[in-house]
Amino acid sequence: MRPTLAEYPHVHSGKVRDLYAVDDEHLLFVASDRVSAYDHVLSTPIPDKGRVLTALSVYFFDTLSAANHLAGPPDDERIPHEVLGRALVVRRLRMVPVECVVRGFLTGSGWAEYQQEGSVSGVALPPGLRENARLEPPIFTPTTKAELGEHDESISLEKVAEQVGTDLAHRLRDAALGIFRSAARHVADRGLTLVDTKFEFGLDPQGQLVLADEALTPDSSRYWPAESPGTSLDKQFVRNWLTSPESGWSKSGGTAPPALPDDVVAATRARYVQLYEQVTGLSFAAWLSLGPASP
Repeated sequence: MRPTLAEYPHVHSGKVRDLYAVDDEHLLFVASDRVSAYDHVLSTPIPDKGRVLTALSVYFFDTLSAANHLAGPPDDERIPHEVLGRALVVRRLRMVPVECVVRGFLTGSGWAEYQQEGSVSGVALPPGLRENARLEPPIFTPTTKAELGEHDESISLEKVAEQVGTDLAHRLRDAALGIFRSAARHVADRGLTLVDTKFEFGLDPQGQLVLADEALTPDSSRYWPAESPGTSLDKQFVRNWLTSPESGWSKSGGTAPPALPDDVVAATRARYVQLYEQVTGLSFAAWLSLGPASP
C-alpha cells in the first residue's frame, strides 16, 4: 500500500516545489501548480502545471545522456497516491549553489543586461545586436541561487570559480552547454526553438555531477515555435501579462502581483500542455491518468 504524504517529513518548500524525506538517501520531489514571476509566488495557480513540469522533466531525464537525480519511475510505490503524476523519488545530492543558465538567443534579462553592459554574466558580446538575436555559440550565463523573495543575480564564470572552485565551475559550464545543445537539436526536430534554459546540478557521494531539480520545462526554459520567433510557449506568457497595462501592476511598485484572470490561466495551461505534447509526441491525457486531479 502506498504511503500518505503526511507520513513523510517535510524538508523544504521553494517557489514551486515541496520536498519531503523518503529515507536517508532519497527525497520526494513534489511539483505544485504554483507559478512564480518577478520574485513573487502568484496567488493564482495554473491547473496541471505541476504535472506538466514533472512529465516533461521525466521525458528529458530519460532522453538525455546526462546523469540525473531520478531514483524511480513516475508510478514508484513510494509516491503517495495524492501526488501521483506530479511527484518523483529522487536521490539526495549535495546541491551546487549556482543557477546554470544557458542562452541561445539574446532576450529577457540577458537582453536588458546587454543593453546596459554590452555583455551578459561577464561574456562580452558584439556591439549592435538586436533583441532576440541568435547567439552562436550559446553562452553560459550563471546566476546566484537566491532564496524565496530574493532576486537571482547575474555572475561571471570567474565568480562561480571563486565560489565553488575552478574545476567544478568549468564542469558546470561544460555540462550545461552540452545538455542545452543536445536538447536544442532534439526539439528542433519537433518544430521548436529552445531559446534559453536554467539547470541545477548536484554532486553524488562519488563527486559525479548530476542534473537535478527539473529539466527543460516551460518554467525553467523559453521555447518558441520555429515558425514564430518571440512567441511564448512558456512562463513568459505570464510575465508578459503582468507587465502589460491590463494588469495595472508595476515590478518596481513594491506590491504583490494581482491575481491572474481566468483567460490568462487557461491560455497558460494550454501553452504548457501544447509544449509537452509537441516535445514528446505523447498525449498529456495519458499522463493525467497516472494520478488524481489537481487539488
